[in-house]
Amino acid sequence: MQLRFLLGDAQVPKGHAILFARNSADQQRVLAVYCVVLPIRFSIGKFIPPILAAQMPTEGLREAAGLNYVPIPPMLEEVDSLDELERLAELRGDDLCDIGTSVRLDDDTSRFTLPAEAGEVYATMYTSYANAFISQHEQRPISQRSEETPLDDLDVDALMGSVLSERDRLNELAKLIGTARYALDGKDTRLLRETEQRLRRTAEPLSAKYRTSELIKAALESGERGWKLAQLYLERAYKLVEEQYAEIPRIEREIRELTADA
Repeated sequence: MQLRFLLGDAQVPKGHAILFARNSADQQRVLAVYCVVLPIRFSIGKFIPPILAAQMPTEGLREAAGLNYVPIPPMLEEVDSLDELERLAELRGDDLCDIGTSVRLDDDTSRFTLPAEAGEVYATMYTSYANAFISQHEQRPISQRSEETPLDDLDVDALMGSVLSERDRLNELAKLIGTARYALDGKDTRLLRETEQRLRRTAEPLSAKYRTSELIKAALESGERGWKLAQLYLERAYKLVEEQYAEIPRIEREIRELTADA
């Protein structure tokens, strides 16, 4: 099987792609799956109860142990149009690949097997690219590597400002707060510093009414009090977005009670 890249570059695959096939009864209709090459390899056997694992063939478990890509959903599903897939891929920064074959809607076997086959091809392409990149990077002098601009220093939020809504930014802040708490618990100062930078960049465009400076300060405070405060400030921000103003006094009261104990 040979994938044809409509968006992206076969020489530099991103590791996440929309894979599609055409409907054999109508070439204008398409079926698609989303394929992710996992950054962390794992064995699915760990998550299978022993009673079920005992019933699986040894070959199947051996193959599952090497799993490094996932087609989601595992079966090709019909989508609105190829134009819509292109818009989504551009918005999300995904590769868009034509599997290069047609499939019938009633052919469930092909709809299941094609994503696995195409996913394996895509994963192999990405793995080859990633290994070559890592090998080349490691051969560079350390002085050259230190001069490179880290990806985290790019002002992604400025580039995506027209796309991210206030709710999107709050969702991103929620995820970053979780990362910050993980870094605090693990005493990972490097991760905490990087996460703080991303928190501030994400929050910068938001209105002062969301009190993001207090939210970030709480998120970076170790201990149970900081975690509770961060949750309250985040809940308050969501209530403002949802215009549930009646909930704000209660949240403000809980925030005052926590801060009064400091």
